[in-house]
Amino acid sequence: MKLLGISGTIVGSKTAITVNQVLEEVKKNYPEVEVELLDLRQYNIDFCDGRDPSAYTGDTKLVMDKIASSDFFLIGTPIFQASLSGVLKNLFDLLPVDTFRDKVMGFVATGGTYQHYLVIENQLKPIASYFRAYIEPNQVYLHTNHFNSKNEIVDEEVKERLQRLAHGLVFMHKQLNKSAVMI
Repeated sequence: MKLLGISGTIVGSKTAITVNQVLEEVKKNYPEVEVELLDLRQYNIDFCDGRDPSAYTGDTKLVMDKIASSDFFLIGTPIFQASLSGVLKNLFDLLPVDTFRDKVMGFVATGGTYQHYLVIENQLKPIASYFRAYIEPNQVYLHTNHFNSKNEIVDEEVKERLQRLAHGLVFMHKQLNKSAVMI
């Protein structure tokens, strides 16, 4: 059982730090779950140009294969101009529609204004719905003020919410898979 955390940006570090914090919580409490951080800063991903997904090579194919082989997901994005990052949107555009079908997705987002939390609700959840994924309800939005000058998460309530998200992702994945076996 593999949980893939995707940090959907090529700039900054707050999103990767946040995704990693959730992954560490899963690793600490659920040793049976393999976790991996897919930090898009470390890959050179092609722009989606409409070709068949199987025609991509290099880092693009590697990233697509990592996603396809994972069982459930934590998606993180910074909020730019009241929207998810272009890098993350491009990644979604590259993937075949059935990549996330019947898999659990959870979300974290980071941003500079408190109104940006709505991006999860109004943009990321509809994308997950389009992919026919199950959406873990404990999404977490982090404002710049939730971090200290070293980009460490310092807000205790936010840390608790990230822990609930970690537990919720694993619980939901296990419950849905238990149900699938019975069908």
